[in-house]
Amino acid sequence: MAVVLKLRTREIGAAGYSRGGEGSHLRPRYTKKTPPCKNACPSNNDIRGFLTLIAQSESYGRTFDESWEQAYRLLTETNPLPSVIGRVCPHFCETDCNRKAKDEAVSINQVERFIGDYGINNNLAHEKLTDEVRSEKVAIVGSGPAGLSCAFQLARRGYPVTIFEAFDKSGGMLRYGIPSYRLPEDILDAEVKKIADLGVDIKYGTRIGTDISIDDVKKDYAAVYMAIGAHDGWNIGIPGEAGPGVLNAVEYLNRVNAGETVDVGEKVLIIGGGNSAVDAARVAWRTGSTPQIVYRRTRDEMPASPEEIDDTEGEGIHIEFLAAPVEVVRNGDKVTGLKCIKMELGEPDASGRRRPVPIDGSEFVIEADTIIPAIGQGPNFGGLEKFEDNGWISVNELGETTEPGTYAGGDVTNKLGTVTEAIGLGRKTAEAIDAYIKGEELPKVYPGPVVKSTDMAMNYYEALPRVEKSHISVDARKGNFDEVVATYSNESVVEESKRCLSCGMCFDCGNCYNFCSYNAVGKLPKGEHYVFKLETCVGCKKCAEECPCNYIDMV
Repeated sequence: MAVVLKLRTREIGAAGYSRGGEGSHLRPRYTKKTPPCKNACPSNNDIRGFLTLIAQSESYGRTFDESWEQAYRLLTETNPLPSVIGRVCPHFCETDCNRKAKDEAVSINQVERFIGDYGINNNLAHEKLTDEVRSEKVAIVGSGPAGLSCAFQLARRGYPVTIFEAFDKSGGMLRYGIPSYRLPEDILDAEVKKIADLGVDIKYGTRIGTDISIDDVKKDYAAVYMAIGAHDGWNIGIPGEAGPGVLNAVEYLNRVNAGETVDVGEKVLIIGGGNSAVDAARVAWRTGSTPQIVYRRTRDEMPASPEEIDDTEGEGIHIEFLAAPVEVVRNGDKVTGLKCIKMELGEPDASGRRRPVPIDGSEFVIEADTIIPAIGQGPNFGGLEKFEDNGWISVNELGETTEPGTYAGGDVTNKLGTVTEAIGLGRKTAEAIDAYIKGEELPKVYPGPVVKSTDMAMNYYEALPRVEKSHISVDARKGNFDEVVATYSNESVVEESKRCLSCGMCFDCGNCYNFCSYNAVGKLPKGEHYVFKLETCVGCKKCAEECPCNYIDMV
């Protein structure tokens, strides 16, 4: 069979590579590098790994079911909540995906969601790292994403773990802050059960600090991880705010998600630009109100996920940009409106966003029956005040507090970030707790250099359209909390996985072998790729320059 070579497509530097038998003192070396998707992922998921497992199924003689299970095992090494994350993560990985230099980023989030759903639908249980059962017990305070992640990693290492949860159900803000049209309750329940099945004991309705003192907990446990979250919504601090008709977004979403009917009237104003603001607006729309969002900057500065903003506007919810609240207008105790002032953007502030500046004499009033501030939130330190430092818990890079054996992580450490960030923090702290109990130093990790699209032969790769997500129609969303976005089909997840460029890792394209004129590249068994025979190499650099994914260095 004739061999078809794909020609060199990476730009060659001034030196180029030698021809006519001329060589150099440099020799090739296969070097696994860090793909930008993994580098951008706070959970440190092996994204390239699970994508290529699926993409290479047929060439490696695996069934897709075998590859999907292997992908689940690989993904849950770092993330025990793939179905959850596949629904709610803002996917920083896609922002940095090298494929954007070719066409569009790989839909990593949707593939992750498929893998997680596959694990649920096929009852794939988590696997422990050891059969050893350690004598040292660890307590986790709070069953939000940080607490669940920490418990998962410690249980896998053989530790008896108890989670103390103040609420009646687990999940923290996953359950009480994210509406079910984005994250169905049965998905969260299924993934929490998998963690509990590792032997994690979850004690519900138990608030550490009031029901049990933290000092009593520390007597029975070798280490404690406090992941109590941030469930107290902040006030705006404007006249007229105190009283009926003003309800912060944290409480509103909590009550709705708990199944309570919350009467907010016809006209609802939500103040803020984050995910809680758009969630509150979309919930109010589903329950029959006419919501509006008031935000003091422009759309470009909104912290909410761009996709969530698109869905919000797609549901006909108006966002009043460049407007800031000045006063809650009341007729007696009844809220009738919100006085706002128009803003313009000035110089960037500490967040990097342009600072909003009020325009004198531009006040106006928006009618409202209920006003829902969604401007931020903080932790409730009831009984844990000794750990409070200016409203949060201060920790070092290992998650340690000032008390030996006591750690903290997630929102309570002023990390009001994303679910994937909380999962990453929980994993890192579990590793630190493991080292602490064993009396060992936590090993340093030195990841390989990050591969950029400019390091790769992008023209080697075929342009492939991104498989778009499937949404139910806007009309079908009104009056219910049905999930808006569907999981990829089997065919779609395979198609999308094949768009991965395998940045920084061999994918058996064969270019190094095919372009070598000196028999200096040898084939290995399938999956082991190739090997350099340096005794015959002349250092011509062809292999490195023809490697699309930048897996080969000349050293």
